[in-house]
Amino acid sequence: MKARAFRALAGATGLLFVAAGLALFFTFFAYQRPGSEPALPMGPLGHYFAAFAGCALVGWGGALLAGARDLQAGRGIAPMTALALAGLALYRMLGWFMGDYYAWAGEVLRYEAALFLLLALAFVWLRPAPERRIA
Repeated sequence: MKARAFRALAGATGLLFVAAGLALFFTFFAYQRPGSEPALPMGPLGHYFAAFAGCALVGWGGALLAGARDLQAGRGIAPMTALALAGLALYRMLGWFMGDYYAWAGEVLRYEAALFLLLALAFVWLRPAPERRIA
C-alpha cells in the first residue's frame, strides 16, 4: 500500500515537473520571436533563467519518474525532493510577508507554500523502506 502510494506520488509529481519544465523551456523560445508578447511578466534575463529552471525541472521530474519505477532509487530521491519542496515553500512564505510579492500574487503564495509543504511531508512519510538483504 505504502509503495503504491509512493509510486503514484513520485510519478504524478514527476510528470507535473516535466510538463512545467518543458513549458518554461519553450516559453524562452516563444519570447524570442519577433513581435511576440511575453508569456511571463519579465524581460529577456528572466526568460533565460526560466528556461534554465525548466531544464532543471525536466531533470528532476525524470528522476522522480525513475524513482516511481524503482523504489530503491526512489528511496534516495525522496529526501532531497522533500528538502527542495520545503525550500520552495520557505521562499514563498517569506515572499508573502514582503509587500511586493503579496501585491503581485496575493494569497496564491500561501496556497503554494502549503501545497509544497504537504508534498514534502508526503515524500518523507511515503519514502520506500530499505531493501532487505538475506545474507
